[in-house]
Amino acid sequence: MKNIGVEWQVRAIRGATTASDNSVEAIREVVRELLDELEARNDLNPELIISATFSVTRDLDAVFPAAIARERPRWCNVPLLDVQQMYVKGSLERCIRFLIHVNWPAHTEIYHPYLRGAQNLRPDWSLAVAVAGEK
Repeated sequence: MKNIGVEWQVRAIRGATTASDNSVEAIREVVRELLDELEARNDLNPELIISATFSVTRDLDAVFPAAIARERPRWCNVPLLDVQQMYVKGSLERCIRFLIHVNWPAHTEIYHPYLRGAQNLRPDWSLAVAVAGEK
């Protein structure tokens, strides 16, 4: 049978935010906000997610971002991983980043959410939509 329709490929979505402090409540608030933005702006069905890796700076250790993601509808079967971001002197503090791989239609725009204090990490992605194939 010939495959007619949309061509799919594995795509990566990046995003980041910052927490106001190292508490479960503060981290939960910003992770939920970040994932809400990810899903809404991309009209993302979590069942298309292959895997998600969260990294946090060394000053955040109150809760795993993946544990917060698992609380979301349809995220319970997504393979999730938490890691500590490499420390670089003078880098952004209390930062949570993600790298999410999805099965996504080729040539579809992807919005990479960079929120709060993380907007300056990728100003080219924080307010604009990155077009498929752009770097």
